[in-house]
Amino acid sequence: MKAAFEKAYGRAPEAEASAPGRVNLIGDHTDYAEGFCLPMPLSRRTHVAMARAARFRATSLDNGETRDFDPGTPPRRDWTDYVAGPLSELSKRGIEVPPVEVLIRSDVPQGAGVSSSAALEIAVIRASLALTGAALDDIEIARAGQAAENLYCGLQCGILDQMASSVGREGHALLLDCRTNEARLAAVPESFRFAVIHCGVERRLVDGAYNARRAAVEEAARQLGLRALRDASPEMLSSLPEGELRARARHVVSENARVLAAFDALEAADADAFGALMTESHYSLAEDYEVSTEALDGLVETALVEGARGARLTGAGFGGCVVALVAPDEAEDWWRRVGARHPKAWAVSL
Repeated sequence: MKAAFEKAYGRAPEAEASAPGRVNLIGDHTDYAEGFCLPMPLSRRTHVAMARAARFRATSLDNGETRDFDPGTPPRRDWTDYVAGPLSELSKRGIEVPPVEVLIRSDVPQGAGVSSSAALEIAVIRASLALTGAALDDIEIARAGQAAENLYCGLQCGILDQMASSVGREGHALLLDCRTNEARLAAVPESFRFAVIHCGVERRLVDGAYNARRAAVEEAARQLGLRALRDASPEMLSSLPEGELRARARHVVSENARVLAAFDALEAADADAFGALMTESHYSLAEDYEVSTEALDGLVETALVEGARGARLTGAGFGGCVVALVAPDEAEDWWRRVGARHPKAWAVSL
């Protein structure tokens, strides 16, 4: 990054940081219901370098663009919001970042459902802390990143992505309680291999679909008289009206139970049990939450037919990636068979 920064801006950077993307093994659309999820950081990372400057300016090596931005003004509705937003949130926390020039390089694929935005937010925050000499703990860094996404970028996500990027550790799954932000790490057993495969269709949260799902979950909790659907039991759902609202709530309640069962299966190295829970999760996301697509469903079915223990869409849905549990010594042959049947699909991580 140092050489690239010098080429872009004519001097050395003053601070550098990086943060990983993530794959969510199970537990999607539960974080904003104060529930449970089980993400794992990827080896793919976003790198950020910065130095003080006369004005705010960012260069993305991946986009080949340099743009001015200002965290003190309204969002621009482009990629610089994911730089400006974190700086705005740091300012609210009493950490004033002076005008800076920023360089970004990432191998976390965009629009794939593996948290490229969270990786950028967390990397910007860490580089800013290094630049200013200020300090925040890992959880507060995640909270600042989430606030940037909610308040500046306009996506009402929970804290899953930012916690996975800030608190997670490579090779470990992170059981996250999104009410308390308590996290438990568990090493992924050697007998498990999680393959992350992009379906070939970019994820697009069109027409506020993500925010609409969150609103439905909050309305279901309100009608049940609960703080959040985290507190609902399956039996309570019968009091909700038949149709979309009950289906959305049913996914969240059942998914929370699956996450806890999956963590137990992970600790017991029970690949069959973990895989079955992954597959149940996919069908819940597809049928009750309606965030899957034809491409995702087809890729999941092929993954299972070709020998995966379990498979599911990962992330918000509407395109992007699936994650499949395969035997380590079979992963490459499995992917060759799957890839042959889905020529537009590509491997994010094997």
